[in-house]
Amino acid sequence: MSGSTGEAAGADTADGDAGDTDNAAGHAADLDVPDDRAQGHARHRLDEVIHAPVRFSIVAALAGVDDAEFATIRDAVEVSDSTLSKQVAVLEKAGYVKVRKGYVGKRPRTWLALSREGRRAYGSHLEALRAIAGG
Repeated sequence: MSGSTGEAAGADTADGDAGDTDNAAGHAADLDVPDDRAQGHARHRLDEVIHAPVRFSIVAALAGVDDAEFATIRDAVEVSDSTLSKQVAVLEKAGYVKVRKGYVGKRPRTWLALSREGRRAYGSHLEALRAIAGG
């Protein structure tokens, strides 16, 4: 996540003077605003990798277990093999999911697990969602 709001600090104003670089979050400590408001709106703390609905569902399904077979997560999230594979690749690239391949008898199997970083990111994402929802 970039954290950029698309506004340039100190941009020139209509009268040609440099704009004030202070913002409401910068004054929050002076105004006794709760910490979450001092850091800006909670939506800025959402994890863009996890926030996509299918990826969020995958991470949520893995959060309650040490690891799970690919097919178990596919069925729990109700997506195709292809969709799950693509979304797991995004999560793996971000370092949130570990993929392990092996065999059960002669049948190939794939297991998925949340990494430590994935668990941390999921927890932070849930906190941001709760803050947005007011809970």
